[in-house]
Amino acid sequence: MIEIKKEYLNSLDKYRFIDLFSGIGGFHLALSSFGAKCVFASEIDKYSQKVYFENFGLLPQGDITKIREEEIPIHDILCAGFPCQAFSISGKQLGFEDSRGTLFFEIARIAKYHKPKILFLENVANFEKHDSEKTLKTVINILDELNYNIHYKVLNSSHFGVPQNRQRIYILGFRKDLVLSNEFSFPDPIMKQTKLKDVILEDCKTSEFIIKRDDIELKDKRIGKDMFASYPLESIRIGQVNKGGQGERIYHEMGHAVTLSAHGGGIGAKTGLYMINDKLRKLAPRECARLQGFNESFKIEKSNTQAYKQFGNSVTIDVIQYIIIEIINSLNGR
Repeated sequence: MIEIKKEYLNSLDKYRFIDLFSGIGGFHLALSSFGAKCVFASEIDKYSQKVYFENFGLLPQGDITKIREEEIPIHDILCAGFPCQAFSISGKQLGFEDSRGTLFFEIARIAKYHKPKILFLENVANFEKHDSEKTLKTVINILDELNYNIHYKVLNSSHFGVPQNRQRIYILGFRKDLVLSNEFSFPDPIMKQTKLKDVILEDCKTSEFIIKRDDIELKDKRIGKDMFASYPLESIRIGQVNKGGQGERIYHEMGHAVTLSAHGGGIGAKTGLYMINDKLRKLAPRECARLQGFNESFKIEKSNTQAYKQFGNSVTIDVIQYIIIEIINSLNGR
């Protein structure tokens, strides 16, 4: 999480938001850091529900398709990192033909009834190009008919102070009667020089994640400052295990992490493989939490399998916060 400047503290304290497809609460942490209040959350996964409740004292309701819009409290902001598998490059890319893809229409259903001031949506970067851009155009047309002006952009977490290569599309909808509806602009990259090594745990806490194999192939793992400077804000691949397929590529601790994933296979499934302090290992769940901007007090699911899935599905909090700052600037006419 970023440090909120004094001028932005509590600047959204009069705003209420709902957290759809909430996961473990990335949107919740980001919005509440500016004073906004969460009045409703929905998440179908029972493990994520548990973590959300343990951290926020609010138990998300289940399947959003079974919740009537009139049962949802009045709100100013609707945020949703709606399921992305239907649009991901790594999937079959069925989009709206996939039952998960149709969950966007649940967002539209709720927005039509409640007419919140702002819609704040997130999905995989491939959403922008899916089906020759027809998917995104469908979404924009639907939201336009619901009286929203739409802004969207693909941003990479690596460009906003987080050492993780994670490209996502962010879609902002502003109700057309708001003065700011045409004045919003996404934040410029801050390009802060960060590296995976900045967020790793001490060796004594990561022994269970060490990988020992006889088919490890390394290139030059001795990367100095000069060489690192030529790899700004990127993952640095230095080798592989087995045939180097998904989850089998090895990266250097002086670069950025690859995209955390809720799925994916290989020995480095969900986190990737890294040479850290001359040891080959996966990342620990706490390191994944840091790569997504969660603070140290955030309570993590005890099951590593579930924790990896949850952080792989989460939004990057820092990026959300930088976008919120631009929303506030627009609200204030800056």
